[in-house]
Amino acid sequence: MSDKLGEMRRTHNCNRLGTADVGKEVVLMGWVQRRRDHGGVIFVDLRDREGLTQVVFNPEIEPQVHEKAHDLRNEYVLGVRGTVQPRPEGMINPNLPTGTIEVMVNELRIFNAAETPPFLIEDRIDVSENVRLKYRHVDLRRSRLQKNLITRHRAAQNVRSYLNKSGFLELETPMLTKATPEGARDYLVPSRVNPGKFYALPQSPQLFKQLFMIAGFEKYYQIVRCFRDEDLRADRQPEFTQIDVEMSFVGEEEIMEMTEGMMAQLFDEICGIELPRPFPRLTYAESVARYGLDKPDIRFDLELTDLSDIMKDVGFKVFAGAVKSGGVVKAINAKGCIDFSRKELDDLTEFVSIYKAKGMAWIKVREDAWQSPIAKFFSDPEKAAITERLNIEPGDLILFGADSEKVVNESLGHLRNHLGKRLGLIDENAFAFTWVTEFPLAEYDPAEKRYDPLHHPFTAPMDEDMEMLETDTGAVRAKAYDLVLNGFELGGGSIRVHRTDIQRKIFEAIGLKPEESEEKFGFLLSALDSGAPPHGGIALGFDRLIMLLCRESSIRDVIAFPKTQKAACLMTDAPSDADKKQLDELSIRVRMMD
Repeated sequence: MSDKLGEMRRTHNCNRLGTADVGKEVVLMGWVQRRRDHGGVIFVDLRDREGLTQVVFNPEIEPQVHEKAHDLRNEYVLGVRGTVQPRPEGMINPNLPTGTIEVMVNELRIFNAAETPPFLIEDRIDVSENVRLKYRHVDLRRSRLQKNLITRHRAAQNVRSYLNKSGFLELETPMLTKATPEGARDYLVPSRVNPGKFYALPQSPQLFKQLFMIAGFEKYYQIVRCFRDEDLRADRQPEFTQIDVEMSFVGEEEIMEMTEGMMAQLFDEICGIELPRPFPRLTYAESVARYGLDKPDIRFDLELTDLSDIMKDVGFKVFAGAVKSGGVVKAINAKGCIDFSRKELDDLTEFVSIYKAKGMAWIKVREDAWQSPIAKFFSDPEKAAITERLNIEPGDLILFGADSEKVVNESLGHLRNHLGKRLGLIDENAFAFTWVTEFPLAEYDPAEKRYDPLHHPFTAPMDEDMEMLETDTGAVRAKAYDLVLNGFELGGGSIRVHRTDIQRKIFEAIGLKPEESEEKFGFLLSALDSGAPPHGGIALGFDRLIMLLCRESSIRDVIAFPKTQKAACLMTDAPSDADKKQLDELSIRVRMMD
């Protein structure tokens, strides 16, 4: 029997068979998930991308086929022809979609043998991520990852369907472009035909989508690859995908409404979940005041409470000193957590130190007294004010932060998320969206002694703050908005600057001299001068969205071929050394720095 495909043509996928197919002749193709020899009859679980079907090799039906089945091992690639029959009584597998039937094989073709895989092709495997990434082609055979990538495909099609129906055009932008300052390092690409010059891979299509609006296309989208050379975390990759959208003649409301409609359709069709609309909104100031962060997880309470007015004259100098120096004192009331041990409290103190907190004070509230090294510093009226502000009851644990507003908010904000998980306060099945609006236009960088754009320098200021652009840049709010889901920044956008005079003022406010503005953004300024409509948009992190849809903790599990935290591909050994001939053609000489 030839093992070439020949006249054998697959008729069914491995999870599409049921009792209605009993008596049919079918052809299945796939991989051996497992093989079991029951003293004569051989059972094989055959796997393709859609699932498993049990196929049976019986020596009384086809002796030669049965003999050949003795050679089968895990991950062999097969084609089988046989007849669907019901499983014998007591052999039904209710956990398998095809668990009521099996296929009695009368023809077997082994298309390819396989070496023993580096790990079992099962969802729950105890193997390091580096091994999985080294053998990613094998790892991707696991049903969990296949379901994730199929969900990714379905989500992309769903997004395209929604935007197409809404009148958007899917337009492409260049991958080789000019380096521009957008907050992260660029990946540079040397030009062979222009020795000594470099392209940059796009961090986003920001300027090009604005140019589409200036060109009159009005509604653009792209599910696009972007590149940033930055330090990586579980939710970051050097190359990532975003849903990129831009619209003309709109304000913030229209963009938010469009985005909410897209998310509502996506979650309904992919997860069967109806999202409540409109999504709640918080200003940036409200978000950091209550949750410490500009990407709040609103699935649980445990909010931060400002005690600065109470603490400005207390006897505890750390608190009073923080307020007098322009900082703040805030606290979290961890209800019922009085039993935290001293080691647990020390661990929390070490946790907040990651976010530059110099320490963390605490109070355990007992029936008759406050237990804490700092309790003696508070007068009875001060205790009463703190009790009322924090709604303190016996059994509570109060955790304090005292420092600059930025340090306190970030450290207690991350501590809040940490406690939410540890104390089981988060409904892991919930999807909680929120908008964060009115971001600062720029923030001051003391090291560089200048302002940096919080999003990018093309974001329009709030109309009522325009007069402060030159006199008090740090107080100017932007027409910027982020969409947050379960504590993750899902995407961000803004209304753009569409007038040249305002764009030049923003460049000046962030320290760009006129000649620098022309050098870096002359093409944009020229385009704005040609007649630019009011426009704005949003970019949503597609990988992060799929990660949350699939309830994964890392975007590496929803990207087919991801990089490690050191931006390396273990499967292909990229990045790698370049051949000297290639470097010579590019007029490049490599010199390793000490």
